[in-house]
Amino acid sequence: MPSRRLGSPRAGVFFCWSMFAQPLYWSFFTFHLSLTSSVLTDPQPWHIERSHYVYECRPYMCLREDSVRLPNGARIPNYFVFEYPDWVSVLALTRDERFVLIRQYRHGLQQVHYELPAGVADEGIPLLENAQRELLEETGFGGGQWQYYFRACANPGTHTNWCHIFLAVNVERLRAPDLEDTEDLRVCLLTRDELLHALRHEGVAQAIHAAALWRYVAEGSAETT
Repeated sequence: MPSRRLGSPRAGVFFCWSMFAQPLYWSFFTFHLSLTSSVLTDPQPWHIERSHYVYECRPYMCLREDSVRLPNGARIPNYFVFEYPDWVSVLALTRDERFVLIRQYRHGLQQVHYELPAGVADEGIPLLENAQRELLEETGFGGGQWQYYFRACANPGTHTNWCHIFLAVNVERLRAPDLEDTEDLRVCLLTRDELLHALRHEGVAQAIHAAALWRYVAEGSAETT
């Protein structure tokens, strides 16, 4: 068996490892664990000290003003939050794989863009029924196979609600749209290339709708249940 006495080459390597490399290794390992632990620790919620409504227009929107204290002790005396009901949107495709979109004027940007058929989810009614109603009323399309796609929040910093996206394939025109007096929509059937052009040139300004369409383009067609 080789000797580990101080004068042998192997003993020298072992001595160097013990005196220099091993402490550095464990220091690095401990630092890495500490760094990983700090990254995985989520920020803590804010504490609401006072809250009142600045404006109420139920059930569509309420503007709330909160006075909040952050975990580090800092305070924000007037943080504004928009309380909305949940929304539903429909990413619908016809049998020949055309996207059923609407064009609508939006007064905030004062521009016209493509959008998904969408609306407020009425409380007490299943989300799927809300989505099917919106598609039928705004476009006249229905039928096909439906599935829940995903949900997203327009702005988690200021909004309290979710937008629920449904995917509907093989839909067909069932009737004429049934619009309210305040709605002025145009139903558009876009090919995949036309949709991509719109997405790449600010043709879809609504962020959640753009996210849903980009996801579908990126992932390809999905199986429906």
